[in-house]
Amino acid sequence: MTGRTSKTTADSTRAKGSVAFVGSGPGDPDLLTVRAAALLREADVVVTELPEHEALVRGLLGLPEPVASEDAEATPEVGGPEFIDGGFGEDGQPLTHAARAKVVVKQAKRGLRVVRLMNGDPFLYASGPEEAQACAKAGLPFEIVPGVSSATAVPAYAGVPLTTKNNREVAVVTCGDKVDWQQYADNRTLVLLSAVGSIGDVAAALIEAGRPADTPVAMTQTGTTTNQRTITSTLERIGADARAARMSPPAITVVGDVVNLRETLSWFETKPLFGWRVLVPRTKEQAASLTNGLRAYGAVPEEVPTISVEPPRNPQQMDKAVRGLVEGRYEWIAFTSVNAVKAVREKFEEYGLDARAFSGLKIAAVGDKTAAAIADWGLRADLVPTGEQSAAGLLAEWPPYDEVLDPINRVFLPRADIATENLVAGLIDLGWECDDVTAYRTVRATPPPAPTRDAIKTGKFDAVVFTSSSTVRNLVGIAGKPHATTVIAAIGPATAKTAEEHGLRVDVMASAPSVEDLVEALADFGAARRAALVEAGQPVTKPSDRKPSARRKATSR
Repeated sequence: MTGRTSKTTADSTRAKGSVAFVGSGPGDPDLLTVRAAALLREADVVVTELPEHEALVRGLLGLPEPVASEDAEATPEVGGPEFIDGGFGEDGQPLTHAARAKVVVKQAKRGLRVVRLMNGDPFLYASGPEEAQACAKAGLPFEIVPGVSSATAVPAYAGVPLTTKNNREVAVVTCGDKVDWQQYADNRTLVLLSAVGSIGDVAAALIEAGRPADTPVAMTQTGTTTNQRTITSTLERIGADARAARMSPPAITVVGDVVNLRETLSWFETKPLFGWRVLVPRTKEQAASLTNGLRAYGAVPEEVPTISVEPPRNPQQMDKAVRGLVEGRYEWIAFTSVNAVKAVREKFEEYGLDARAFSGLKIAAVGDKTAAAIADWGLRADLVPTGEQSAAGLLAEWPPYDEVLDPINRVFLPRADIATENLVAGLIDLGWECDDVTAYRTVRATPPPAPTRDAIKTGKFDAVVFTSSSTVRNLVGIAGKPHATTVIAAIGPATAKTAEEHGLRVDVMASAPSVEDLVEALADFGAARRAALVEAGQPVTKPSDRKPSARRKATSR
């Protein structure tokens, strides 16, 4: 159990709490309903069912991972719910329906808003009815929030419709029970639950009942997640095929002619980067849009912090520059990164200043992302490159100093300690004086855990996406070079050059220096690779599935 501080005194002293039985869906967190998400945001207590439920809620609410402590109650979380394991008791044994109900009722009687998070749908093959009856008996208000059931979602993610215009009948069967298979001898679609271990016997019973031996069968393991795996077979062969493929629970099995439609309707497992383990060497704060984009294409991103953004060692330079800005010392301020905007904004907040201090000052941004960060501050960038979004692109459109039009000839340039001098030199050539100020430092992060370092060196990652030259240098410095089979993707020419200088061959480069274009370029690469394998009649593999003996070398381009 991890604790939390109460949101308000009134919340913690309510005479009567409430319970919401919420379906979490079959695994994909994006299948959580809008009502479910709203209740989780308001919850005081979340009683989970599966080990991954706490991580799901933390991700939804933007909460950090819990800090390991010998006394969890001594380090409460502020602003998040209390998590209670509803799957297992303190003795490590699975809780019965009655025991789970007692946990839920106990928490609600504390006057708290309780969310009982349940796999799939609370009222479909779940203990929701029993637990809800316990709440009713205790006089506690409750509501049911349906979730997407694995019985329907997993086949859909496998590209197998359960009904068609020619077949409207579906039966869901739990194979752990004693089943009279004679009643399923017709041609309706069957959805089999808990069938992995007994699928051979079930198939034989269906054939004996009258189902044709060549009836199509699809078995999908860990459905709706990027670990999803589907095999297709027939009733006659599914037992042997499932054993050969080492299929294991949880899995959903579909029997019927609808399985034939998978060949044209498979959409999830055919995503360009499906199942690819992609290394994202970035800071946690900056990785969200990149990892979300990768997930949309079916990848499994793994963030490894390689850069830590820290304040400058000597803050006096920034203090002086900010005072000069307020006093009207500058004609322009040029932001070359989102981090630079953040650093100046934090310095403003430290001094009790706001965006009004920029009155009369012209603002330049190196690109759209930086301009967006400026806009979030309530400001508008006067200059954003329309072409290449880089220091060179900014210089190409920067106006030369004009003694008549420009009352002041000085530019405030807050940026990283490792930034290149090209921008400063270019501004000087245009007649401007430049205060080049270190607004923040980028330092190398601590090495990742040993298993991650081993995965990088031995090719267990399918791709790595580099978003700057410093991410290349720092990753190699803290974890070593990626293996020869790992696809290298770079955000732009400078980053690609640095990768090649470190002995890496760049396979993918973004068409424009943005996270979105980088993700798109890697997805295009994955799609082309998949298409080539299919055309050649070869099985679709991931880059990590092949291990050439020699490390590939950087090649000139």
